[in-house]
Formats: sequence, C-alpha cells, structure tokens
Amino acid sequence: MSTASGPDSQPRRADAVRNRLLALEATKALLKQRDATITVEAIARQAGLGAATVVRAFGNKDALVDAAVAELLDPLIRRAGGLLSGSGSDPGSGTEPGSGTELGSGTEPRQALRAFLLDLIAFQSAHWIMNEPLRGVEAPLTATRRTELRAAFRALVAHTRDAGGMRTDIDIDVATTLLGEMAYAIARSDVASQQLADGFVTVVMDGLRPQS
Repeated sequence: MSTASGPDSQPRRADAVRNRLLALEATKALLKQRDATITVEAIARQAGLGAATVVRAFGNKDALVDAAVAELLDPLIRRAGGLLSGSGSDPGSGTEPGSGTELGSGTEPRQALRAFLLDLIAFQSAHWIMNEPLRGVEAPLTATRRTELRAAFRALVAHTRDAGGMRTDIDIDVATTLLGEMAYAIARSDVASQQLADGFVTVVMDGLRPQS
C-alpha cells in the first residue's frame, strides 16, 4: 500500500485545510442571516467552492454545521470565564463580545452577570437561525460547547448569589434557567434592540436583588 508523499501531496493538504476554513467561515456567515437556508449548495456559493469540495471537507452538512456552531460558541464561553475570573476580557478569541462591554479586574459579580446577559442576548440575536439546522441532528461538538456554556453561566449566577448580589429564595438552577430562557425570548423578538435588551436586564436584575 502506498501513501501520498510526492511533491504534490503538500499543496493538496494545504488546499484541503484552506477549503475546510472557507466552508466553516461561510457556514458561520450564513448562520447570521435570518432568512438563510443552510444547504450544501448555499454554503458552497458563500465559500466560493464546489458542493463536492464542501462535502469532502467535512463528510456531510451536519458535521459542518456542528463544527461551525461549536466555533461560534467558543468566544461566548471564554467571555463567561473572563467575567467569572474578574478580568472582564475575552483573551485571544479574535471576536468582540456581543455587547462590547469591557470590564476591568475586580468586577463586581452583579456587573459581570449583567454584562454576560447583554452579551448572550446580542449573540443570540445575531445568530437568529443557529439552532434550526441542528434540530434532531447528532451534533457532538455543539453539545459539548453548550454544556460548557450552561456551566459557565450557572457559575456566574452562583457567584453573584454567593457574593450577596442575588436573592437566595430562588433555586440556583431555576434562576439560571429563568435568565437563560428570558434572554433567549428577548433576543428572538421581532423588535429586539439594544434598548430592549438593556431594559430587560435592568428589570430582571432588580427583581433578583436580595429581599429585605
């Protein structure tokens, strides 16, 4: 059995890597378009590649969308980690946080949670159709990232409560789910805006203040 090791093998590998990156970036771009239909043909057009090349790069459309969504979630997970550690930054992500809110070291926990909620709403609003192509599909990369995101979000909520910035008569998991579901509803609203997001977060954070 022979292996490809001639002078053409290196360019072929470089082309394969380039095509994979182009397909990923095209898929991520389509996931930001509300009316986009995520098909191999649409991805190929967006990437400037042939449909067969896109399929070869990932095996099938589901695997490609899974990889793209997982990559999109990475900066949000890192943002949560930065806020939890008090840095407020998203080091090395190459992506601006959703709300553009930069917080310094020693960030007060309520401020950190508020900033992340705004980022979460902005992210979900910008990626309107992200969940649709993965409905009923095996998506192991995305499932792992979503688990990490939920854990990071819960840790921010718990940190806020432990620091005395949130009422304790609501179960921590209930509070996390409540915030997440309400943020998603605001992001998916037809009248979603920064003003609406700011108002929502203000009202919710006030409602979660410790009761006298």
